[in-house]
Amino acid sequence: MKTIILGAGPAGLTAAYELAKAGHPPLVFEKDGDVGGISRTINYKGYLFDIGGHRFFTKFEEVKRIWNEILKDEFITRPRLSRIYYNNKFFYYPLKPWNALQNLGLKTSVSVMGSYLYAQIHPYKNAANFEEWVSNKFGRKLFQIFFKTYTEKVWGMPCREIQADWAAQRIKSLNLGKAVINALGIGKKNKVTTLIDEFQYPRKGPGQMWEKAKDLIEKGGGRVALNTRAVRFNRKGDKILSVAVEKDGKEETRSGDHFLSSIPLRELILRIEPPPPEDVLSAAKGLRYRDFFTVGLIIRKKDIFPDTWIYIHSPEVQVGRIQNFKNWSPEMVPDPDMTSLGLEYFCFETDPVWKQGDAGLVEKATDEIEKLGFAMRTEVLDGVVIRSPKTYPIYDEGYQARIDIIKDYLGKINNLQTIGRNGLHRYNNQDHSMVTALLAVRNILGERHSVWDVNVDDEYHEIGEKEAG
Repeated sequence: MKTIILGAGPAGLTAAYELAKAGHPPLVFEKDGDVGGISRTINYKGYLFDIGGHRFFTKFEEVKRIWNEILKDEFITRPRLSRIYYNNKFFYYPLKPWNALQNLGLKTSVSVMGSYLYAQIHPYKNAANFEEWVSNKFGRKLFQIFFKTYTEKVWGMPCREIQADWAAQRIKSLNLGKAVINALGIGKKNKVTTLIDEFQYPRKGPGQMWEKAKDLIEKGGGRVALNTRAVRFNRKGDKILSVAVEKDGKEETRSGDHFLSSIPLRELILRIEPPPPEDVLSAAKGLRYRDFFTVGLIIRKKDIFPDTWIYIHSPEVQVGRIQNFKNWSPEMVPDPDMTSLGLEYFCFETDPVWKQGDAGLVEKATDEIEKLGFAMRTEVLDGVVIRSPKTYPIYDEGYQARIDIIKDYLGKINNLQTIGRNGLHRYNNQDHSMVTALLAVRNILGERHSVWDVNVDDEYHEIGEKEAG
C-alpha cells in the first residue's frame, strides 16, 4: 500500500510517522527547503526563530504520545505569559480586572463594565460577524479597545466582514463577567476560565520536533522530498491515480494507492485533472488567505520584556505581534547578553509591504521597535526576514458555503483526504492539525472517521478551568 503525502508540516509529518510505524512507509513532497511548515525553526547566524510561536500543550493524549516518542527528553517546561501592549501599557489576557482598572483608569473601566452589562441585556440578535459576536460577549467598549485594531491588523478587513465562526472557535470560553466576579471574591465555588500557566517546548524550537520526525520517517523506510512542488493531481473516476511534482524545473509523476494533502485547499482543487465542475472551481477560487512575515531582530540588550510574545494593539505601528525567543527557550539565543525578537506582520501577497525588499523591512521593524520603546535603533545589530504565504485561512462571508461545495466534491474521491490547517481551510492549532492526520491514517488502515469534524466542537486547546479563588 503506497501513500503519497503533500506537505511536510505537522499534519503531513504526523501522518507519515504513523504510516511508517504501521509498516506502510510513505512518500512526502514538500515545496520548501525545510520541514515543519509554519512550525519550522529558522537558524540565522546561530539565532533560532520560531515562525509564529508554538506552545506544545494539548488535551489529546495521542498527540502527547507522538511528541514524547519523537523528542523524548528534549522538551523543557516554560511559563506562559502573553500580554496585550496598548497605549504603552501591558494588559493581561484574559483580562485581570484590577490590572485593567489600573491601566485604563477608573472612568474608562466604569464605561467598559457599563458597556458589558448593556450587551448582556441588549445583545445583537443572531450575531453573524466578529464585531457583533465579541461585542455580545465582552461589550462594545472592550471590543473597540482590545479587539478591533489587532483583529483588523491580522485579517486586513473590517471586523464586520469576519464571520463569527472564527471568534467562536478561538475565544468562546473566555468570560469577562466570571473574571470580575472571581476578582471580587464572589461565588467561590464557581469555575472561571483561564489560560494554561505553563507549556512544553523543544529546547531548540518546534523545528527540532519536525526535523527529528523526518529522520524517523526515513529510518522507517519513508522518504521526505524537499523543494518539490505538486503541480497536478491526475484523477480517473472516484480515485486519484497519480500526482505530478516539479523540482528544479523537472517534472515527474508518482502513482499511489492513497493521497493525503495538507496544501492549501484552493491550490489542490485547481490542480486536479480533469478539472472539477465549474461550481467547485468557483468555490475554490473564492477561498482567501492572509499572508504573514516575520522580521527577526538581533538586539544588544539582555532583557526587554518577560513575555513569550505580546500582542501589539497600538494602531500607530503595523506590527501585530512580537515574539521574544529567549523566553521561549534560552537555547534559542546563543549570547545571554543579547535578545532576539520576531516582529510579525500580517498582509496579503498583493500588498506593497510583502513585495518590499528585506533591507527595507528590517529598517521598518527597527523603526517600530524604537517607536514602541523596547529598544533604541543603535541597539539593533542585525535582522532577517522570513516570509510565510497562505498562513491564515480567512473566514469571510460565504466561506462555509464554498467549503461545503468542495467537501461534497472531495467526498466522491475515495483515496484522497485533506488534512491540517490549509488542507481543511480551518484555523487549527498544531495539535488539532495532528489529530486530523491521525484520523486520516486510521481511515487508510480501514477505520471510518470524519477528518472535517476535528475542532468543530472542541474548546480552544489552551483554555482550561480552575477553581475560583
